Amino acid sequence: METLSYKTQSANPRSVSKAWLLVDAKGQTLGRLASQVATMIRGKNKPHFTPHVDCGDHVVIINASKIRLTGKKWDQKQYVSHTGYPGGQRITTPRKLKNTFPTRIIEHAVRGMLPKNRLGRKLLHSLHVYAGQEHSHPAQQPQEIKLTS
Repeated sequence: METLSYKTQSANPRSVSKAWLLVDAKGQTLGRLASQVATMIRGKNKPHFTPHVDCGDHVVIINASKIRLTGKKWDQKQYVSHTGYPGGQRITTPRKLKNTFPTRIIEHAVRGMLPKNRLGRKLLHSLHVYAGQEHSHPAQQPQEIKLTS
């Protein structure tokens, strides 16, 4: 009789296969979408998840300008940044940000759900957000994923 092996499988960069996934953000709630996308980018939905390795997939998000926020968040939520100069604090709302850079709302939400270290910054390169229906990754043949609301 063969002996069973219960060794923990640890992924490394050579053994990881990264797929391309397509997510439609039309009508999706921002926080719920961002948490599910962060899980896919991190690779926590895979059986061979390893915390210190980039084992997630590339995620392409389309229709970012049609994202949904609940309550009064379009006007009351604030994004705070600083230029680095005295008096350089800049505050904007999602409504203003949607008019200029609609993709940054989703990018900011997903960034906040990733680790705050070198790996988290590297994982952000797997996120590709587009405001409209068209994207520039048809050659990768991303498979469409239906997210649960």
